[in-house]
Amino acid sequence: MEFVRNQWYVAAYGSEIGRDLFSRTVCGESILFWRTEAGAVVAMTDRCVHRRFPLSQPPSHLVGDTVVCGYHGFTYGADGVCVAVPGQTRVPRAARLGSYPVKEQDSFVWVWIGEPAGADESTIPRAPWLDLDGYTAVYGMEPLAARYDLLVDNLLDLSHETYLHGGYIGTPEVANTPITTEVDEERGIIYVSRHMDDAECPPFYSRSTGIEGRIVRWQDIEYHPPCLYLLHSRIAPVGVYPEPDGTDERAFHVEVVYAITPETETSTHDFWAVARDFALDDREVSDFLERSNRTVVLQDVTALNRLEQVIATEPEGFRELSINIDTGGLAARRILRRMAAANTPQAQAAAR
Repeated sequence: MEFVRNQWYVAAYGSEIGRDLFSRTVCGESILFWRTEAGAVVAMTDRCVHRRFPLSQPPSHLVGDTVVCGYHGFTYGADGVCVAVPGQTRVPRAARLGSYPVKEQDSFVWVWIGEPAGADESTIPRAPWLDLDGYTAVYGMEPLAARYDLLVDNLLDLSHETYLHGGYIGTPEVANTPITTEVDEERGIIYVSRHMDDAECPPFYSRSTGIEGRIVRWQDIEYHPPCLYLLHSRIAPVGVYPEPDGTDERAFHVEVVYAITPETETSTHDFWAVARDFALDDREVSDFLERSNRTVVLQDVTALNRLEQVIATEPEGFRELSINIDTGGLAARRILRRMAAANTPQAQAAAR
């Protein structure tokens, strides 16, 4: 699938970026990240204008708030403009790196891929539980050797939990319970819900919450194409529901967040986080959820990497069979195609 440009993508966790030069590829673009002495995140092209040397590689280094290329010494300010070149006092006017708008929000560093003039920070979707009083979170990132839309499909159809993640988060009720799907066409948001009122409690929740016996388990998905996926999970003993006024103090709430960031056409950065509103200071619970969720993510990674290999070698003309559980994923495919088409030169010319 073609990249969706003129969009915000998660490039890193804020904790990954410091005073060491750091590089990550987003939508095929290699981007250099670092923090100024004042703590602001800077994003620029990770390639010197002189002989293409990647500025993220040693012996390139920071001097104050400038980046010195480790190959020939070209030096760049935080705005990407070259301020010094070796052997001459005049700096060529063309000696500047491309810079990227960035926004640090909800523990993520978002980067704008596209025309800088369109970078409206108000359009970045929120995941406030990752940095919110009353919640604590564990998180990680796994490289995926598969195209990003395969991960979108995977996350919008949670029936696979029963089969791929048994013993962790999967139980028979997940696959056997019908879903409801709604699409907000104007905002481009997809909602998929599965409410289980009498379900087995999988180890992921029984060991973290201490619930014994069967549970009410609600999974409410909210996907903001192209990058952010939210899974609002509610877990409570059977028969326990929110009060008429909406309060829900007797339930446990888990917010599962994925940032789905294309690296190349066939590889993806799979950022994941699990935030909870219980056992906030319990390190054992945090360690258990971190280990368990990483195991689940790696199970997805193994399956999707294999699927990418199959797609790369399958004969032309193969057609998938889709069923009811795929309605969310099919809606996402349609919206992503529409968003990608809007970035074509023809579409942009028509919009002028």
